Amino acid sequence: MLNWKNSSNGKTALLIEGPRRVGKSTIVKEFAQKEYESYILVDFYTASPEIKELFEDLSDLNYIFLQLQLAYKTSLKERKSCIIFDEVQLCPKARQAIKALVSDGRYDYIETGSLISIHKNVKNILIPSEERKLKMHPMDYEEFKWALGDNTTIPLLKKLYDSKKPIGQAACRKMLRDFRLYMLVGGMPQAVESYIETNDFSVVDRVKRDILSLYEDDFRKIDPTGKISAIFDSIPAQLMSNTSRYHVSSVLAGNRANTVLEQLAQLEDSGTVLISHHTNDPNSGMAQHKDLSKFKLFLADTGLFVTLAFKDKSFTSNDIYMRLLNDKLQANLGYVYENIVAQTLSTHGHELYYHTFMDGDARLIADDTNVEIDNHDNCNNHNNHSTRSYEVDFLIADKNKIVPIEVKSSGYKTHASLDAFARKFSSRIAREILIYTKDYQHNGMLEYIPIVMTEFL
Repeated sequence: MLNWKNSSNGKTALLIEGPRRVGKSTIVKEFAQKEYESYILVDFYTASPEIKELFEDLSDLNYIFLQLQLAYKTSLKERKSCIIFDEVQLCPKARQAIKALVSDGRYDYIETGSLISIHKNVKNILIPSEERKLKMHPMDYEEFKWALGDNTTIPLLKKLYDSKKPIGQAACRKMLRDFRLYMLVGGMPQAVESYIETNDFSVVDRVKRDILSLYEDDFRKIDPTGKISAIFDSIPAQLMSNTSRYHVSSVLAGNRANTVLEQLAQLEDSGTVLISHHTNDPNSGMAQHKDLSKFKLFLADTGLFVTLAFKDKSFTSNDIYMRLLNDKLQANLGYVYENIVAQTLSTHGHELYYHTFMDGDARLIADDTNVEIDNHDNCNNHNNHSTRSYEVDFLIADKNKIVPIEVKSSGYKTHASLDAFARKFSSRIAREILIYTKDYQHNGMLEYIPIVMTEFL
């Protein structure tokens, strides 16, 4: 935000997008208090009709500024004040007015919003080109540690990761337990605040259920058919089924992925979910080979994911919190780890892709009964020739090459999918990553990374 202020010098407005309750309003108010002599925050959830009507006629900006100063009892100073449009999607004309307001140049402008791009919020307006967009995510693990008063752990972890050194068994166990706490609480500011204030998971869970209820209300408003709600609610079940894609037809009878593209776009625009697309050709230009009909869905916040997965139970009958915290998670709940990896990669700027493929070379598993069979891998025998389907959980770009990533919810170091992928696409790979729940190890091209180090990828 500070980079925008210093480099823009009033030539663009800043648009901060993100899901509801992620803390957009809080952060822009704090920024405005620190960086400007005065500011006006127009909250379009509560703004009067008279305030909204100001943006219908832009012929007299002096009048608009005067009315805002009177209504909010704040004096604006040229090039020293900021005007904030909070939840700007609720007043499309105010967003359209940004072009004229920025051109006027007297003040800086910050907009916040969710569901910015859906049709009803951009209908009949000219979307201003004078916007610089920032996406706000739930708090990442480093920010979570800051909230708990710990400013040293992550920099020290980064030094160890950069030097390819292990954490040490005792320290690693503690750090992994702390990370599991983050997975449970999540990164929504209200949930984090409630944990810090109460140290009570039942209170945290109640806060998260309230946020999910708010999301459900939003989904019903933008899609009365209920399709978006059904797609959202089924994300944990779809991941738990361990299939290679989100099966729309099993959630919405008679529908396929290509029939709900609009609902998926609206769901993605809400900021509440992350979409990992299948890339048909795993190469450095993965976006060029994205399969829009084959995808997986994750929640943007793993704390909310945990609550959504068990929302049919009351908290008192739900021991998922203590099982996960104490690393006693059942094998079929490993998708919680997959969700936190998706969240972390996305938060740190990676587009999400995965890849499935067949490989006729089954040498890795044919006769080795000591090797754990990967849940993502299936073996089929045809005419005595063994072929096997594999899935690489995530693929990220590294310059002109790619990095395949496999996620384990345990300390097992088996990696059949990575090995098969490396055999097939060796010339494209920069390195291989196995994310798991033990300490850092390095073996040639393959790095075993404790999940707490995921944000350094």
